[in-house]
Amino acid sequence: MWIDTHCHLDAAEFAADRDVVVAAAVEAGVEKIVVPAVAARNFAAVRDCCQRYPGCVAAYGIHPMYTPQAGEADLLALREWLVRERPVAVGEIGLDHFVPGLDPVRQQHFFVEQLKLAREFDLPVLLHVRRAVDPVLQALRRIGVRGGIAHAFNGSRQQADIFISLGFKLGFGGAMTWPQATRLRELAATLPADCIVLETDAPDIPPVFVGRGRNSPEYLPHIAASLAELRGIPLAAVADLSRQNARNALPLL
Repeated sequence: MWIDTHCHLDAAEFAADRDVVVAAAVEAGVEKIVVPAVAARNFAAVRDCCQRYPGCVAAYGIHPMYTPQAGEADLLALREWLVRERPVAVGEIGLDHFVPGLDPVRQQHFFVEQLKLAREFDLPVLLHVRRAVDPVLQALRRIGVRGGIAHAFNGSRQQADIFISLGFKLGFGGAMTWPQATRLRELAATLPADCIVLETDAPDIPPVFVGRGRNSPEYLPHIAASLAELRGIPLAAVADLSRQNARNALPLL
């Protein structure tokens, strides 16, 4: 059985056939799906999605790409949701220095305030880290949290080791399946087995066999097969280690 540690199942891309998507994932052996929010305005949609589908669990947070529309009231709302709903993590939060037009100072403010909430509620975090590994690590050193997952990890081995030392697991998904992703595939093959978790980030980051199409949680076992091949271990071993690592990273699973 599999755990998809990052899937935006509430996204509009699944509106027309969400029941079918979830059924296919269950048929493929995906027993748990972590559904992270991206903005206060979709907290309710994430909750409703997780209530509708057994095995789906929520995380609540404000994604860096949504910080231009966010305000202090959204942080207050997040606090209320953490008290009331007790999610498995605070997320998706972090920094994005790739998308043009995003104010890095504003991003940093919301990131830091959400780290403080995660520390206060003793919850792990789901990190969005895009061309911002070093500033994310600086914030984590300053505001210690109980760990979590660096989603869609694509940093260096040195950066990976720092995340691991801070109690984080590293999320690997569809990007790892592309042959040209040589550095990422090398990391997937050589990192300690107890620090890797699997994810789809569906509907985004599709694996190579999907091409430019919509990603889906049912593809997680196929993504895992790439990891098994890279590490030279049986697929069953990948299932066991990734599932245990996910539960270690997110104890409320």
